[in-house]
Amino acid sequence: MNLEILNDGEAIARLAVEKIREQARRALAARGIFRLALAGGSTPERAYEYLAAAIDDWNGWEFYLGDERCLPVEHSWRNSRMLDEVLFHPAGIETGQIHMIPAELGAEQGAAVYARTIAGVQPFDLVLLGLGEDGHTASLFPGDEHPPQALVVPVHHAPKPPPERISLNYGVLSSARRQLFLVSGKGKYPALKAWREGKDIPAARIRGRDLRILADEAAFHG
Repeated sequence: MNLEILNDGEAIARLAVEKIREQARRALAARGIFRLALAGGSTPERAYEYLAAAIDDWNGWEFYLGDERCLPVEHSWRNSRMLDEVLFHPAGIETGQIHMIPAELGAEQGAAVYARTIAGVQPFDLVLLGLGEDGHTASLFPGDEHPPQALVVPVHHAPKPPPERISLNYGVLSSARRQLFLVSGKGKYPALKAWREGKDIPAARIRGRDLRILADEAAFHG
């Protein structure tokens, strides 16, 4: 595992921004476009706050989302709302650069629409991911199986509310040019330990060409 241990979630957020900027420079130099799939969660949220202040020129950046909850657009639990509040609006990013999951349509229809949205833009240059206490990542939960050919999958029985969600599938996440997991907090220790021991948790099913994990002391040592 390419695992780096930092002091706390704040240190993870700061280093994550450095790695995002590094990958953006590479992609923009090579192809003139940088496609970034974003994660929800408190540690990524802090990184987005730093990112909003760190970039002067957003030209060529395109934003996507790893998963979303099937709730109304303005609901406070939506990842898209958090991103709008801490990144898109403060940074003045153009609406045309933002491609959020239309989860308000419901799991099945929203997944089908988003699959068409991302079909022509693969692979992503970077996907940001978290690690749940049960080992899930994005909205890919233990015990759930999804058709491997599907780019985007509906989730109907998530173990925590809301039960209906939409997620990028394993293949899309694994095919990205780089994957960056942000893992912080003592509650993540069992899942990270299981991953390090080779257990079959959802996060371990992501098989990236350049997969890196930033974890803090609490997540690593418990």
